[in-house]
Amino acid sequence: MTTARVIFASLTGNNEEIAEFITSELVARGFDALQVEMSQFNEQDLLQCDLAVIVPYTYGEGDLPEEGLDLYDALSELNLTHLTYAVAGSGDIAYGDDFGLAVTKFDARLQSTGATRAVAPLLIDLRMDKTDQQRLRQFVAQIQSILERR
Repeated sequence: MTTARVIFASLTGNNEEIAEFITSELVARGFDALQVEMSQFNEQDLLQCDLAVIVPYTYGEGDLPEEGLDLYDALSELNLTHLTYAVAGSGDIAYGDDFGLAVTKFDARLQSTGATRAVAPLLIDLRMDKTDQQRLRQFVAQIQSILERR
């Protein structure tokens, strides 16, 4: 069974809802998926799982979530060539170029570990709606497809 960790940080609850949705979709597809709050996650656990989905919020002018700084820094020291990953998260499109910047920063950092990106980062404006849920279902389907080919 494919082991997955959905690692999230949320100020408003939007990213927690996204993480819950992704986790339930993964479980429905037969994954051994566990949702973990970013500040409670031990990065060494990435060495033991097959898939990591990071769901960070963007703070201020494109800043990473405070509770995700340790994970972000630790990723620069890990070799995760065995790992498949994806990144998604909500933000406020009113921030222009800074919209969801933490999502793209985590994506770049995970790429630097040698991990395999399953799907392009997914950005959601504020709270997910029915259209976003459909996009998330496709996101998870693409992840599953990549893992089945690995």
